[in-house]
Amino acid sequence: MLFKYENLEKNSIILVIGILIVVAIGGIVEIAPLFYLENTIEKVQGMRPYTPLELAGRNIYVREGCYLCHSQMIRSTRGDVERYGHYSLAAESMYDHPFQWGSERTGPDLARVGKKYSDSWHQEHMHNPRDVVPESIMPAYPFLAKTDLDYRNIAADLRANKEVGVPYTADDIKYAVADLKAQLDPDSDGYDAFIKRYPKAQARDFDGNPKKISELDALVAYLQMLGTLVDFSIYNDAANSR
Repeated sequence: MLFKYENLEKNSIILVIGILIVVAIGGIVEIAPLFYLENTIEKVQGMRPYTPLELAGRNIYVREGCYLCHSQMIRSTRGDVERYGHYSLAAESMYDHPFQWGSERTGPDLARVGKKYSDSWHQEHMHNPRDVVPESIMPAYPFLAKTDLDYRNIAADLRANKEVGVPYTADDIKYAVADLKAQLDPDSDGYDAFIKRYPKAQARDFDGNPKKISELDALVAYLQMLGTLVDFSIYNDAANSR
C-alpha cells in the first residue's frame, strides 16, 4: 500500500489527475443540489419585507456607515448568545440588499436592538451618544432630527428591491408613500391597510416631533424593528425540550 502511494506522489501527472477527480466529486456534491432547490434559506415564520419607513431608515443607516462599527450578526458562540440573544438566522437577512452582517464591533451588535430601548433613548443617543452611554466614541447625528425625510422615491426603492427578489406586491409599491405616513400616525385612515400589508409593524411617531417627518423617524423605526419579527421562544423551547 505504501508503495502505491509513493508512485502517486512521484508521478506529478497522476497526482494532478487524482486531485482534479477529488475536487470534481466534491464540487458536484456541493453544487448539484443548488440546481433543484428553490431556496437555500429556510423560511422562518414572522419574517416580512421592510415597511417603506423602515426601508428608508435602513438606507440612512447604510448611508451614514453605521455598519462600519456595528455588526448585525450574532454568532453561535456562547459569549455572543449570552450577551445578545439567540444567534442570527439566515432568514433574518433574506430581504437585505446588501446584508449588514459586518465584522467590526466598535459598538455592540444590533441584530436584537429592536424594542430594547425606548424611542426617547434612541433620540438622545443620536443627538449625543455620551448622554446615554458615557464611554461611547460614536459620533453624534443631531442633524437627523432636523432633516426632512426625502421619500419622493420610496416607491422606486421598493420596486428596485422587488427586482432582486424581495416579494413586494403591486399594492405595496403603489401605496408606498401612504404606508410610510400611516406608520407614523396610527390614527390615520390608511393605517388599517398599512398594518394588513406589514403585520407586526410598529406604528407611532418615532422622533418625538409629530409635526415633522424626519430622517430620525425613519432610522429609529428601522432600529426598533431589528430582531423583533421572529418569535425566538419557539427555538428556545425546542432546544430546552431535547
